[in-house]
Amino acid sequence: MKFPLLVIGGGLSGIAAAIRAARFVPDVLILEKHSRIGGLNSYFYRNKTLFETGLHAITNYAPPEEKTAPLNRLLRQLKLKRKDFSFCQQYQSEVTFLDTQSLLFSNDFSLLETQIHEKFPDCIDKFQRLLIFLDTLDPFLPAPFRSAKTLLTEVLGDKLLTEMLLCPLMYYGSSHENDMDLNQFAIMFQAIYQQGMFRPQTTIKEFLDQLITHYLSFGGKIKKNSKVIKILHKNKTVVGVELHSGEIIECDNILSTIGNDETQRLISSEPVTLLPRLGFTETIFRLKADDRLKLPEKKTIVFFNTSEKFSYKKPTDYVDYSSGVICFPANFKGIEKKSHFEIRATHLANYAKWKAISTDKKAYADQKVVSSYKTLTCLQNIVGNFSSNIVYENTFTPITIERYTAKIDGAVYGSPQKVKDGDIGFSNLFLAGTDQGFLGIIGSMLSGVSIVNKHVLPKL
Repeated sequence: MKFPLLVIGGGLSGIAAAIRAARFVPDVLILEKHSRIGGLNSYFYRNKTLFETGLHAITNYAPPEEKTAPLNRLLRQLKLKRKDFSFCQQYQSEVTFLDTQSLLFSNDFSLLETQIHEKFPDCIDKFQRLLIFLDTLDPFLPAPFRSAKTLLTEVLGDKLLTEMLLCPLMYYGSSHENDMDLNQFAIMFQAIYQQGMFRPQTTIKEFLDQLITHYLSFGGKIKKNSKVIKILHKNKTVVGVELHSGEIIECDNILSTIGNDETQRLISSEPVTLLPRLGFTETIFRLKADDRLKLPEKKTIVFFNTSEKFSYKKPTDYVDYSSGVICFPANFKGIEKKSHFEIRATHLANYAKWKAISTDKKAYADQKVVSSYKTLTCLQNIVGNFSSNIVYENTFTPITIERYTAKIDGAVYGSPQKVKDGDIGFSNLFLAGTDQGFLGIIGSMLSGVSIVNKHVLPKL
């Protein structure tokens, strides 16, 4: 059978693209290498208990009446009803540079403005000028890299405030060391600070199940455990793919959501020149409910830095524990309290160091234990003691990401070089997702939709 559209990658960007296309053209096929969909935002089971991966929070919250907001625009494009989803907003989150300063923010932007007015009084007028500038900027227009850090330093005139504002945005989307592209900064500033964060009341599995059920209702198809090893093409026109099983699937169009360099490796056997990439570790601590009252109940996410200079770059050691993200997945308004709850911690990691020991199972497992212990020590210095009530913990590394998603170097934010229009030089092969430059879950899903609208539907 020849498919009108193949979508390579069953992450949220690929699922959204497939739903959008299947609304108009049946027989769209998603090809997913893993046994589960979701990509970076998926789940696994341990001791018959479901654990989520990837999803801390969804950015770009908007109330239903804001029709032009990214969230509501996405739902309309996918023909999904807002009332079919229960969205829980964050209580409030924090950026804390220990022994220096902290800033609270929530889905009410005035909280951040008030915090800056109180703690950086000399900067509040400059911050308002920054907002005016961002309102005039169209971050989706093609443009060469411009340093967000340089602009913020010039406009705000305060290095500490600059780094504190950048910290959450970098951890939630920057593929550049110690900086962000200005356009991506503008997108993430609006997504995190001005619109805010939320999550489904359900688990990521139930959220994914809703999306896939909707997709299948349009006649779409999905093929799991189907790793693409080659994109077949003639004269810059793709004709199909070859799977690891040897099966050939013919098609009229392909949308790849696995990354630009990852896609290029499927097109040609020529080596791809790679730019430096950033990897992360994440540790999940599952706790008895007894500890809940000892820990922050109204803080959803804490972005922290404990060193004199905030460093967002590949560490020389396995992990850099001096900064990171602490997420309390149960600390969203409307999330039902259960007998257990989780703390999730993210740090920058060195892919090469982890890769070097990955074939030695004992050395790799031992290093994960070391990493988990150091993360625990770091977290308890920030949020309080909870080690006595841990009932389960799990650490995944850039090697885990590489194994399950095929992201080069296990880099969740892909290459620093983005392809904003999704055009990689083929008449019927296009790129969507992280390497298109759209950030966050809503952004990545809109990426898939936008490329289908621009490049695929006109052909179909």
